[in-house]
Amino acid sequence: MLSLRTWLMCFVCFILLLGMSSDLTADALVFDLWPDGVPLSGQKAEHSGEVRTNKDGILRITNVSSPQMTVYRPDDPNGAAVLVCPGGGYKILAYEHEGTDVCEFLTKHGVTAILLKYRVPSPREVALQDAQRALGMIHHHAEEWSIDPDRIGMLGFSAGGNLTVMTCLHGSERTYSIDEKLDVENPTPSFAIPVYPAYLVERGTEGPLLSDINVKDTSPPLCLVHAADDPWTASGSFLLAVEYKKRDIPCEVHVYAKGGHGFGMKKKGLPVDAWPHRVVEWMDSMGYLTGTDSN
Repeated sequence: MLSLRTWLMCFVCFILLLGMSSDLTADALVFDLWPDGVPLSGQKAEHSGEVRTNKDGILRITNVSSPQMTVYRPDDPNGAAVLVCPGGGYKILAYEHEGTDVCEFLTKHGVTAILLKYRVPSPREVALQDAQRALGMIHHHAEEWSIDPDRIGMLGFSAGGNLTVMTCLHGSERTYSIDEKLDVENPTPSFAIPVYPAYLVERGTEGPLLSDINVKDTSPPLCLVHAADDPWTASGSFLLAVEYKKRDIPCEVHVYAKGGHGFGMKKKGLPVDAWPHRVVEWMDSMGYLTGTDSN
């Protein structure tokens, strides 16, 4: 039998751990992206329609018709901000290991992390609308949240990685009417981190890049992360990097021998586990953490 003192100590430890786990969400700010109605439907969608499932340790959210962004602010912000886009084939959102866990990691490095809950299941142009609106709102709140408007980036996984790439390449192309209170003319991120991005090439092929993956001279710097054994071939990331090289735009590529698809922040006991640290090192080397290019 455990003594009363031991029980009390266990209880106190539990409360402390509970407090630590809730630190990320305690001061989180949640915003509806389309307070006057989502584009295409024009209706104010209901959050109650969302479906959440947790299988194999993965939280999946679908039936998202009212998109939101959740802002996680670090204790000591360094001016950088990153819009985080979970993956899920544009059908679901892998909301923890490609979402909240990423935000927690970023805030520990002084980065303001904004988690995008974009509409799923949906056509890709709908998700692009949500990303464009979210980036506009971040710009509008930049001073309030101690964010440097020139250091607003984007990080996405799989379909969210595709969304990240598409926002980099087509960020200023609108399919909805701009609201000057919420949008900015060009919401293209200052930098981007596509992690095992999907839909860059036809499934089952090694290339070429799809026709809508058209890099411009003004496209923002990239840091690409992929695993060589990913069934969504890493060739898409390589080919994208080649297009960047042709235009002399900064692009760093990390391809790990093993890791598969969908690893996110999950630990596999492999070198791929270190990818978040490599990304932070890249951000630092590019000056996104300090506001000064260290090169």
